[in-house]
Parts: sequence; C-alpha cells; structure tokens
Amino acid sequence: MIIIYHNETKVVALRNADSFEIEKNGHLPIAAFMALLANDFPDEILVWCHLSLKEQLNISEIEKLFHHKKLLFSYNPFCSSYLDTNIGYIDESPFARVNSTVTFPTWQMSSWVGGIHSAVFLALKNEIPCEKNFDYFLCSLAKLSMPKGLLCYSEPNLLKQHPATVNPAKKNTFILFRFVKQHYKTRWVFLLLLNFLLYERKFPVFPMIISLLYKNRNTNTINLDGIIVQSSSAVIASGTIDVIIPTIGRSNYLYDVLKDFAEQVKLPRKIIIVEQNPSEASETELDYVTKEKWPFDIQHIFTHQSGACNARNLALNQTQSEWVFLADDDNRFTPNLLVDIFKLIQQFGSPVVTVSYPQKNEIKRYTKVIQWPTFGAGNSIVRRDLLEKVKFNMALEFGYGEDGDFGMQLRNTGTDVLYLPEPEILHLKAPVGGFRTNPVLQWQNDVIQPKPSPTIMLYKILHTTVEQRLGYKTILFFKYYQHQKIKNPFRYYDQFQKQWKQSIFWANKLKKEA
Repeated sequence: MIIIYHNETKVVALRNADSFEIEKNGHLPIAAFMALLANDFPDEILVWCHLSLKEQLNISEIEKLFHHKKLLFSYNPFCSSYLDTNIGYIDESPFARVNSTVTFPTWQMSSWVGGIHSAVFLALKNEIPCEKNFDYFLCSLAKLSMPKGLLCYSEPNLLKQHPATVNPAKKNTFILFRFVKQHYKTRWVFLLLLNFLLYERKFPVFPMIISLLYKNRNTNTINLDGIIVQSSSAVIASGTIDVIIPTIGRSNYLYDVLKDFAEQVKLPRKIIIVEQNPSEASETELDYVTKEKWPFDIQHIFTHQSGACNARNLALNQTQSEWVFLADDDNRFTPNLLVDIFKLIQQFGSPVVTVSYPQKNEIKRYTKVIQWPTFGAGNSIVRRDLLEKVKFNMALEFGYGEDGDFGMQLRNTGTDVLYLPEPEILHLKAPVGGFRTNPVLQWQNDVIQPKPSPTIMLYKILHTTVEQRLGYKTILFFKYYQHQKIKNPFRYYDQFQKQWKQSIFWANKLKKEA
C-alpha cells in the first residue's frame, strides 16, 4: 500500500515508496503522478489523502476494505460534494444521492481521501485523461467505469474521525455542465438548462454553450476483465438457504418452480410459500404441497389478506437459514442455479445479489457484474442477518416501487446490491400475473387523479433529492403529454400541476398511515 499526501493541486509526500522521486515528478497533476506510481508498483493499493487529513487517515482499515482488486473507495467528510446536488436534475439513480454515514455505492468520488488498486489504474491509463482537477478525474473515472464492473463506494471508514468543519467547495455551474456533456447524452445538457430555468429562475446559457465544446467520454473500449476478482471477505459460513415465494392464483406455475428447486444440485433447506386469496370462503389451491414428497421442508401460509409486500414480510419472518432467496411464482431455472450464484457471492464477497431476470427472447443489456440501481424482489439472494434491519414498505402495497424501496433500505444500512448477468432466471411473466384482486385505491375516485402514482411519489420523497424529483417531474411532463386528452399546452400544464400536487398529498398520507 502506497499513501499519497497532496495539497489539492500536487503531491507533497509519499509513504512506502521511498524509491519514487517526488521532486522529479512533483510538477505533474495528481492523477498523472498516480499513473506513474501504478506503472512502477503494479501490485499495490494506491491511497490518496489531503494533507490536512493526514492524522485522521484510518490506515489499519484500508487493506481490509480492499477485499479484491476491482474496487474504488473515497470519502468526502464535508456536507457537499464536488458536483453539487443540481446533478439530480438529470440523474435519477441512487448513486447521485450519497448517504455519507455508511458505505454507499456512488460514482461521486472525492479527492479528500480514497484508494484504488494499481491494476485498475493500469487498465484505464489510455481511457481517461489525467485531469489537473483531481476531483473531476475521480468522478469521471468512476462514472465511466461503474458500468464496466468497477465497484465504487463512499467509505466513511477511511477516516478515524470526521472533521466538524464546513466544506470550502463552491458550486461551479461550468464544471456541472461540462460533466453532464462528457458523461451523459447531449440532450441532457439542454434538459439541465431547462430545469435551471424552471426551478431556479436561472439561465446559465454560457456554461451550457461552453460544455458543447467538450467531447463525450462514454466509450465501449474500457475493459476491466483482465483484473481477476477473488474476494478475501468470508461472507458465506454454512451456506444454508431458505426460499420465500408469494403466490396468488398461479398453482400450476408455482408447481413448476418447486420442481426446479427440487432438482437443484444445492437444495434449499426450506421454502416458505405465502398463498393469498381475499375471498373469505376460499381454500388453498396448493394440494400438491402436502400430497407430494419434496426434498426440502415447505412451510405453507394461507392468508385472506392480499398484497405482495405483506406476503413477503410474513415469509421473511419465518426464515431461519443463513441466506434467503426472494423468488417469484413464475420463475424457471436450471439445476445449477444456486451453486453458480453462491460461487459468485464468494468471488465478489457480496451479501446481496440480484440475478439476471430476462423474459423469453429478451436481449440481455448488461453482461458484467455491476452495482445495481434497483432490487429484484423475485430474483435476489440476501444474507439473512441483513433482513433484520429492513422490510417491505406496506405504504407501497398494490402500487409500484416496493422493490426499489427495499433495495434502498439495504443500501442505507451500508450494503450494496450487485447484479449477476449469469446465471439466469427466466421470468415467464405469467398472463394471470399482476394485481389479480383489483384493490380499491384511496384516490381512485378523485376528480383530479394523481400523477405520478402516489406510491412512486412516495419512493421519490423517501429516497431522492429535491432536484431529482424536479428533474423527474420535467421528464414526466413531456412523456405524459402524448398519452392524455388535453392538447392545449397551457391547459395541460395547469392540469399536470394539479395532478402532481395531488400525488404529493397522497404520498404523504401513505407515509403517515404506514
């Protein structure tokens, strides 16, 4: 491990690299200096630290954090990030809003303190220019490399204590527009300008025009596959696993799922089925659960209360094994599914994974193990100790967003969600799926119908910044226009505003009721 101390503009001291001449290379930008270090020390972790935080650097924890090579950590101990919250106007992802109290997935890196393995630097040396501005370089590296498999985190454990001082950084609209132009599609530059005009009554046209002079950096040539990943983190002990499956009116599909589990090379210890039927006179349709012999225990819960959130919470309360597979009742998979998933869990040291979940003939979009912006409630495996801290939000019952909300709850405990492109779980999308009970929603008789759905709005309120919500509002305004009857743009705008306010009203009501 080599530690680089800097004063924001240049390297001023090194630790554990006495043979490297600072004087000879001290004129270089920090990123270029690190590139030379990586070339001379290809098997080392490169750590950077602002000189003012030298005494706070938590050196003893750093090697523990790097449990494999394909990792990037940094931490900003101050209240605002290098790219201010206005990035939320064009970025809805959870990675744009950092929870600085826990280990949190993000591309928003900081020059204050951080670390990266030399192997990553060497793999990217011809892909990302070594900017003079170290913060810009780090954010660019992370933003471009996350979709290629680099795992990037804000990590508070890099410091022993967090200084109680104000971040001296100021908002820079020129940098913001430049970053958007270089890392997003060009149309987002114009949308950013529009959002500034709509919500801040500002018109930064000059920063926008200057940004158009920069070349977009998104490229398909970044390749980190040569970096071997083998985590030293022991996330698996017994390796036992329980499965939870909510179901309603899909007895034939569920039977096939149970048969697939029965053929697994690695068998689950128990499968917990929560069967729902709101009719008070109804009885179970799953007679095969008791009539047939299964190579695992089946705990069958029958309830007249419908709703996937309630069903999954009931099932989670009954789990006992080290791991829990959140499955669905219209999945199909091969006998090696659990074996292959556990191999990757151990390889990446990840306690939460969401597995590729394509429909038939669907083209797979993601082919790398990456940090996943959402969560799959029908195709994920989670270590059970983490489930003691989270549950499915009943305020989102019969709506949308419960999967994403559950994933955000996990992230806010300091746990990342990794996406596995292989193996695959086939999602049949059974035709009798969806909300088969037609629940009566509180707002369905309102004269002004909320837009978006109050459950989606609730998710936005709970897990996004103000700028992210407003950016979403702008996009929704344009997308919804072609699907509604009012074609007069002024009347439509007035109606949309009323629907948006109605959505906020019901979202807050759901939040209080839950």
